Order: sequence, then C-alpha cells, then structure tokens
Amino acid sequence: MTRTIVVTGGGTGIGRATARLFAEQGETVIVTGRRPGPLHELAAESGVRALVCDHTDPRALTTLLSELPDRIDVLVNNAGGNTDFDSDGATDLAAYARDFRANLDANLVSAALTTKALDDRLAPGGAVVHIGSIAADQGAGSYGAAKAGLATWNLDLARELGPRGITANVVSPGYIADTEFFRDRLPDTRRTTLVAATATGRAGTPTDIASTVAFLASPGARHITGQVLHVNGGAHRTR
Repeated sequence: MTRTIVVTGGGTGIGRATARLFAEQGETVIVTGRRPGPLHELAAESGVRALVCDHTDPRALTTLLSELPDRIDVLVNNAGGNTDFDSDGATDLAAYARDFRANLDANLVSAALTTKALDDRLAPGGAVVHIGSIAADQGAGSYGAAKAGLATWNLDLARELGPRGITANVVSPGYIADTEFFRDRLPDTRRTTLVAATATGRAGTPTDIASTVAFLASPGARHITGQVLHVNGGAHRTR
C-alpha cells in the first residue's frame, strides 16, 4: 500500500533529498516549508505536493491541517537550521534572548508543534523521524542546545507513540555538503577541518541522511525507537 509521507523543510538540502527518495520509491509525498520557490521547483521535478507553512507558527499549522489527508504514515521533522547565521549581529541581552529563542523555535518547538498537530493522523505502524545534529553532542550555542533538547524530548515521544506501533527517532548528521546550512559562508579551511574529523575522509551528502530516514521508516526498523542515529562519518564516535 502506498504510504503518505510529510517532509517539513522539504524544499532544499536534506529535506529535498528525503522527499525525492520517498517519491522515487512510489510513496505519496507532501513537502512543506516557508519559501514557495524551492517547494514548487521540487514539485515540478518530482511530482511531490508542495504546501507553504511556517512550522513555528501554531496558526499556520492549523491552516496546514486543512490541506493534509487524514492519514499520515511518516512524518519527517526536518525544518530548522542554525538561525544564528541570520542574526543582525546585535550583542545586547535582549538580542541574545531573541537569537537564543529563535534557534529553539526553529529546531525544537517546530518539531514539537508539528508532531502535536498531526498526532491523531499518525497511522499505526508509522514513523516519526527528526533531523538532529552533531552539534547536540559537540556544541554550537543555542543551536546545539535546541538539537540536544530535540533528542531528549523524543525519548518521551517514543514512549507515547509506542503503544500505537509508531516509532520516533532522531537522525543526527555531521557536516553535510550541498546544503544551505552555512549560507555559503563556510571557509575552505573550516570545511577541510570538518572533513578531516571524519573516519571516512569525506563530507556527508543529503542522500546519506535521506537513506537513513528511509530505513527508519521501513518495515526493517519497526523495533527501533527512542534512538539517535549518528550519520557523520565517524566525526562523533559512540559505543
């Protein structure tokens, strides 16, 4: 049976790769995001359905519900990113509070609100997959704190959804090339350092993450829940 997949922040980077992979597998895919341009470009290329939504805004999510089907098999909470790159550079306490909250809203609150909004539409046997970050373990100010919070919040979510046969996991990427994450501001020296930190000797790709998301949503991962899967080429090692 064809499944319905919702990918937030699906217009570019990891979200785009994830949406395309599910579409290639024959699934019905809905992508959301704040920018209509990238969404509609992807829709024209791959046949996914594009809907504009700011996932930090409860009113926008309420409006989105009227456009979504009653059954969602897989929710991919990908929307987010380090909002510090968009800061105006102000350093006073009010600006610090604003910028800190912006990262929490973009990366943690957005996922919580979206999952809550879609809760009664999540199908038994389905999956929720959040996109985390290596920053949750290695630090990156409020962005890292937000991603760490996402992983901790997911522990309770997995417990809540488990009785319905729904899994909830976090995919935690390291450095991924070919995305808009660094806003084209990543110096070559920094990129070299990030690649050198891996055991594989290369940057990750959006497809690396998309493939892991697809696995977590597959029949082979029905007993994996409440976990963080690190996809970073060994830049962050665990046991």
